[in-house]
Formats: sequence, structure tokens, C-alpha cells
Amino acid sequence: MKAPHIVCLGGGTGLSTVLRGLKAVGQEPTAIVTLTDDGGSSGRLRRDLEMPPPGDVRACLVALAEDESFMANMFQHRFTRGELAGHNLGNLFLAALTELAGSFDAAVAMTSHALAIAGQVLPATREPAVLVAEMEDGRVVAGETAVATDRSRVRRLRLEPRAPREHPEAVAAVESADLIVLGPGSLFTSTLPPLLVPAIRLAVLASRARRVYVANLLQQPSETIGYDAGLHLDRLTQHIGAGVVDTIVVPHLRRLATDLIPVDFDRDDLATRGVEVVAGHVTRGHHHDPVALARLLVRQARRDPPDR
Repeated sequence: MKAPHIVCLGGGTGLSTVLRGLKAVGQEPTAIVTLTDDGGSSGRLRRDLEMPPPGDVRACLVALAEDESFMANMFQHRFTRGELAGHNLGNLFLAALTELAGSFDAAVAMTSHALAIAGQVLPATREPAVLVAEMEDGRVVAGETAVATDRSRVRRLRLEPRAPREHPEAVAAVESADLIVLGPGSLFTSTLPPLLVPAIRLAVLASRARRVYVANLLQQPSETIGYDAGLHLDRLTQHIGAGVVDTIVVPHLRRLATDLIPVDFDRDDLATRGVEVVAGHVTRGHHHDPVALARLLVRQARRDPPDR
């Protein structure tokens, strides 16, 4: 049986978790990665070298690498002393290749080959973009780090420039997908940013593939405190358009440490939003289990596409 083409959009640890699981069950997914990071090592390289922030791309490459145990140790190594303190070796590797090869695209392609990755990693855009949020108190906050740490709630999110140049291969991947996966991850700083690229947004809305949102397990301080799964869906619809999610994946009931705040979900309430609710044993503690989640996603990919 031909393997389904699974396309995952986002950034941060959530996207890496999904990719790692899909690789483990024999899939070769395509990752479409946000380029809005402006903090830490990625932010420094973005400012100093005027290059796209490499951190989220690096994490996805490592997750799909053939020998992840070795490559994770090397590429994820963070220097702690001197002028390199705070930098990841993998970020510096991508920065060096960007200068040698002449473009970030070429650097990602060369690194993909060197790591023998299972699948494909594509930046969402051909240029870095700035994440801009209008907050509920009326202020406008610019920058992914500032948005993630602001104490006010986000009213509306956009990119600057508003229509950054999309990566054509990313759009083509969405158009050929059998399954489109959104989340898990920080709603405003990981899941939404690649979907705010106009060409990608339109391709996702026009796709005949099943579009699955993997619900977060925990509420995130400064971003989604007070959000249940239904409000996550409402925010996706607000920014991307009606019908952007066909199926939402939620966990069976689980126990959490008392200092963690779970994302609540009401199946009847979710169903009123016109989405199918799929509950699965996809957690390990208060994290998603990569392999269990991947197996569920593959089953979703092999289903007939939804009627629209």
C-alpha cells in the first residue's frame, strides 16, 4: 500500500514530536516550518547575519534524521561560554551553509541530505517574517518572543510583511497532501504563523485532504490560559477561515500533576463547531506520545477524504 503524504505545519517542540513519531512508524512526512522566531540563538543569527532564524528548522531536521541519537547530541549542543554562549551547533551549521551555498533554502537541502532525513523540511516563506499581535488591551506587540511573553491576551495576529513570499514547494506539498496536521504547539507562536502566509492559508482551505488539529494537552502561560479546545478551534477559524479543521484529536482522560492546567474539551461542544472528534490514547504523562500519536494520524490519513 502506498504511504500517505502527511504534511505537518507549525514549529517548536510540538512539530518535532509529531515528526519524530511519524518517522518511527515508517512515514516520510513534509514539515512546513514557521520563520518568525526572534529569540535566543535564532534571533541573534537573524539579526547579526540577516538570515532566516534556523532554530525550528534545525529541530525538525534532527527529528527526521536517520541517526537521531548522534545528531541530536551534536546539532542540539548549546555552547555555554564565551561569545558562542547560547548558540546551538546546529544553528551555526545552518548559518555557515547559508553563507557557503548562497541561500537558506540550499543550506536546508544540503543538511537534509547530510542527515539522511526521512521526509522533507520546508520553510513556510522565502524570507523571515515578524509576528505582530493586536492585544485585547489595544496595544500592538511585535516579535514572537514579545507575543509569547505578553501578559495580555491576543485579539488578532498577523505577519509583517502581511504577504511574505511563500516557499513554492511548501504550497505544492499542501496541494498534494493526503493529510494536513496542525498542532500540537503554541497556538499563536507555532501553529498559526505558517498558516498566516496567504498562499499557504489558501492552499490549506482549498485542500481536499483531511485537516486534523491535534489539541494541546496543557494551557500555556501568557498565550492560552483559560482556553479550552473549542476556543482553540475558534481562534483557528477566526484567523484562517471557516472549515479549516475537519477532525480534532483529543486525549482520553488523563491524570496531571496538580500544578499543570489541562486544556479542557467537551465533545458535544466541539461537535457543534462542525468538526469530528477523535479521542485516542496519545499521551505519556503530560506530553504527547510521539508513536501513539503518529499511529493515530496514519489511520486518519488512510481514511476517505471528508465530504465538503
